[in-house]
Amino acid sequence: MYCIKCGVRLADTESACPLCGTAVCHPEVSPAAAEPLYPRGRLPAQPSNPAAWNGVVLVLFLIPLFVCLCADASPNGRLEWFGYVAGALFVAYVTFALPGWFRAPNPVVFVPCDFAAVAGYLLYIDLATDGGWFLPFAFPIVLGTALICCAAVTLFRSLRRGRLYVAGGTLMAAGAFLLPIELLIRRNFGVPFTGWSLYPLVVSLLVGGLLIYLAVNRSARETLERKLFF
Repeated sequence: MYCIKCGVRLADTESACPLCGTAVCHPEVSPAAAEPLYPRGRLPAQPSNPAAWNGVVLVLFLIPLFVCLCADASPNGRLEWFGYVAGALFVAYVTFALPGWFRAPNPVVFVPCDFAAVAGYLLYIDLATDGGWFLPFAFPIVLGTALICCAAVTLFRSLRRGRLYVAGGTLMAAGAFLLPIELLIRRNFGVPFTGWSLYPLVVSLLVGGLLIYLAVNRSARETLERKLFF
């Protein structure tokens, strides 16, 4: 065996040329398996094309929209129920698909958009059916729910500590909001007041108060974390 660079005769056990230092290649020796670049099961995420995926989702929303349009307009040439389907698909798209067009969607922005889409859809239903219930009933409920959810999302995003306070306060506010909902139902639809909203109100106050107590009492919170293993 000879060195491929300087031609010096080499022994079979040589791993490098003693004259020029060139590494010796042994074709009959199988190379050892190389170490993997990444741990098993932890390969790097493959780059994706969000625009293409969002385009597919958009087409999936447009297909039932087109089918319903053709089905509603075919019998008599007049649209009767297509608007309800289109509004529902619009709300679903704004809620679930629209954030996908952005690299880092901010829920502080998209949660109000979701409630605005819901309010617009309810307004359309009210106008299409001449119900007259949107402003005295649906709008206060949507607005109150939106305020509670938007406040909770904003606080969760902006605060690094005190999230138990936010969770407890949100739960208590949601339970308290059920009482005016029952009063609105009674005033607009004549349903007798039965006090069903008091039961979830009591539960939300107890659970929300427990969360706030855990936020105040550090020892109780750590004990609960050890008991529940989180």
